[in-house]
Amino acid sequence: MTNRPAARKAPPAQPTRERLLDAAAELFYREGVGIGVEALCRSAGVSKRSMYQLFGSKDEVVAAALERQGPHYQEALLPPADHEGSPRDRILHVFRRLEETSADRDFRGCPFVAAAVELKSPDHPASRVARRYKGLLTAFFRAEAERGGAHDADLLAHQLTIAFDGASSWAVVQARSLDGLAVRTAEALLSTSGL
Repeated sequence: MTNRPAARKAPPAQPTRERLLDAAAELFYREGVGIGVEALCRSAGVSKRSMYQLFGSKDEVVAAALERQGPHYQEALLPPADHEGSPRDRILHVFRRLEETSADRDFRGCPFVAAAVELKSPDHPASRVARRYKGLLTAFFRAEAERGGAHDADLLAHQLTIAFDGASSWAVVQARSLDGLAVRTAEALLSTSGL
């Protein structure tokens, strides 16, 4: 009797829609939303016919890919619910995560800002998704600012969002990590606001 390893079952094939959206999220982030339908379908291993059976247009694919990416992006960025730090610590957690990700050579900035800037149209379905997710980040900052007793929580939340997006874009334009710049900028805003 020989000892053969047990045969492993191949993992089930990922459904076409998910394969397409995963490939789209990766390609759009790396190459931009202007990537052609043929390249997208080739990367996902799906036919154009299949894509158009699932989505009415490439615009819908862009929006759905951003929507699919959103929760994962937030999870990687925001502190976990059981994070016991102060509101200041919880806000700075976001900027520390930005600092960490900006050091990755594949960093292309915030996927929502990148897509909206490239699309130009505020009415594009993906621009609406991007705006909603940026709004969720601002809402997180506002809630923490209120909890921490900031002088003007709404103003601080918007300033922090601008600092986040600006730092993210700066890292892309300069092709270098932030080296503490984002955290120090956020700390200055927090201190000025009484947090």
